[in-house]
Amino acid sequence: MAKRDPFKYFKTSREIIRLAVVLYIGFPLSLRNVEDLLHERGIDVSRESVRFWWQRFGPKFASEIRKKRVERMRS
Repeated sequence: MAKRDPFKYFKTSREIIRLAVVLYIGFPLSLRNVEDLLHERGIDVSRESVRFWWQRFGPKFASEIRKKRVERMRS
């Protein structure tokens, strides 16, 4: 059975969603700060979109970040 694509029904690219969520998770930024940082880079998204993406993809991305950190510590 093939894995489902979690980004299938989103109009925004997976790279932008990942960037927004990682900025929010990885740094002590508010949703407004993340919205402003993305706007400075020419990406126009609302803070509600970032909040929705964080709730939906945050646990997935956080576990990936933790796995990478553990792998780096073991190396």
